[in-house]
Amino acid sequence: MDRSECCRCSQRKKERSPEEYKKLIHRLNRIEGQIRGIRSMVESGAYCPDILVQAAAVNAAVNAFNKELLAAHIRTCVAEDIRAGRDETIDELVTTLQKLMK
Repeated sequence: MDRSECCRCSQRKKERSPEEYKKLIHRLNRIEGQIRGIRSMVESGAYCPDILVQAAAVNAAVNAFNKELLAAHIRTCVAEDIRAGRDETIDELVTTLQKLMK
Protein backbone atom coordinates (compact mmCIF):
# COMPACT_ATOMS: atom_id res chain seq x y z
CA MET A 1 0.00 0.00 0.00
CA ASP A 2 1.45 3.38 -0.87
CA ARG A 3 1.09 6.57 1.10
CA SER A 4 -1.83 7.83 -1.01
CA GLU A 5 -3.93 4.83 0.00
CA CYS A 6 -3.71 5.44 3.71
CA CYS A 7 -5.76 7.22 6.26
CA ARG A 8 -5.48 11.01 6.74
CA CYS A 9 -8.91 12.30 5.82
CA SER A 10 -7.90 15.53 4.12
CA GLN A 11 -4.83 14.19 2.33
CA ARG A 12 -4.92 10.43 2.18
CA LYS A 13 -7.39 7.69 1.39
CA LYS A 14 -7.51 4.04 2.30
CA GLU A 15 -8.66 1.23 0.10
CA ARG A 16 -10.31 -1.36 2.27
CA SER A 17 -10.92 -4.96 1.41
CA PRO A 18 -14.55 -5.78 0.63
CA GLU A 19 -14.68 -7.77 3.88
CA GLU A 20 -13.33 -4.91 6.01
CA TYR A 21 -15.65 -2.41 4.29
CA LYS A 22 -18.68 -4.66 4.82
CA LYS A 23 -17.83 -5.23 8.47
CA LEU A 24 -17.40 -1.51 9.22
CA ILE A 25 -20.57 -0.50 7.36
CA HIS A 26 -22.53 -3.23 9.15
CA ARG A 27 -21.39 -1.87 12.53
CA LEU A 28 -22.27 1.67 11.52
CA ASN A 29 -25.71 0.59 10.33
CA ARG A 30 -26.35 -1.07 13.68
CA ILE A 31 -25.24 2.06 15.54
CA GLU A 32 -27.47 4.19 13.33
CA GLY A 33 -30.39 1.92 14.17
CA GLN A 34 -29.63 2.20 17.88
CA ILE A 35 -29.61 6.00 17.62
CA ARG A 36 -32.96 5.97 15.83
CA GLY A 37 -34.28 3.74 18.62
CA ILE A 38 -33.15 6.22 21.25
CA ARG A 39 -34.81 9.08 19.38
CA SER A 40 -37.99 7.04 19.26
CA MET A 41 -37.73 6.45 23.01
CA VAL A 42 -37.40 10.19 23.65
CA GLU A 43 -40.29 10.97 21.31
CA SER A 44 -42.52 8.44 23.06
CA GLY A 45 -41.64 9.69 26.54
CA ALA A 46 -39.65 6.66 27.70
CA TYR A 47 -38.31 6.63 31.25
CA CYS A 48 -34.91 8.37 31.54
CA PRO A 49 -32.94 5.38 32.91
CA ASP A 50 -34.19 3.23 30.03
CA ILE A 51 -32.93 5.80 27.54
CA LEU A 52 -29.62 6.08 29.39
CA VAL A 53 -29.08 2.32 29.21
CA GLN A 54 -29.62 2.42 25.46
CA ALA A 55 -27.29 5.43 25.15
CA ALA A 56 -24.63 3.47 27.03
CA ALA A 57 -25.09 0.61 24.55
CA VAL A 58 -24.50 3.06 21.68
CA ASN A 59 -21.32 4.31 23.38
CA ALA A 60 -20.10 0.73 23.69
CA ALA A 61 -20.90 0.08 20.03
CA VAL A 62 -19.02 3.22 18.91
CA ASN A 63 -16.06 2.21 21.08
CA ALA A 64 -16.05 -1.25 19.49
CA PHE A 65 -16.12 0.36 16.03
CA ASN A 66 -13.22 2.64 17.00
CA LYS A 67 -11.17 -0.29 18.33
CA GLU A 68 -11.67 -2.28 15.15
CA LEU A 69 -10.83 0.66 12.89
CA LEU A 70 -7.80 1.64 14.99
CA ALA A 71 -6.44 -1.91 14.95
CA ALA A 72 -6.76 -2.06 11.17
CA HIS A 73 -5.11 1.36 10.86
CA ILE A 74 -2.15 0.29 12.98
CA ARG A 75 -1.73 -3.03 11.13
CA THR A 76 -1.82 -1.40 7.72
CA CYS A 77 -1.22 2.35 7.45
CA VAL A 78 0.98 2.85 10.50
CA ALA A 79 3.07 -0.27 9.92
CA GLU A 80 3.58 0.58 6.25
CA ASP A 81 4.57 4.18 7.02
CA ILE A 82 7.05 3.10 9.69
CA ARG A 83 8.59 0.55 7.31
CA ALA A 84 8.91 3.34 4.74
CA GLY A 85 10.65 5.62 7.26
CA ARG A 86 7.74 8.01 7.76
CA ASP A 87 8.09 8.39 11.52
CA GLU A 88 5.68 11.35 11.59
CA THR A 89 2.95 8.71 11.46
CA ILE A 90 3.79 7.87 15.08
CA ASP A 91 3.01 11.45 16.11
CA GLU A 92 -0.23 11.26 14.16
CA LEU A 93 -1.14 8.01 15.94
CA VAL A 94 -0.36 9.52 19.35
CA THR A 95 -2.57 12.53 18.56
CA THR A 96 -5.36 10.23 17.42
CA LEU A 97 -5.11 8.13 20.59
CA GLN A 98 -5.19 11.29 22.74
CA LYS A 99 -8.41 12.39 21.00
CA LEU A 100 -9.97 8.96 21.48
CA MET A 101 -9.12 8.92 25.18
CA LYS A 102 -10.78 12.24 26.05
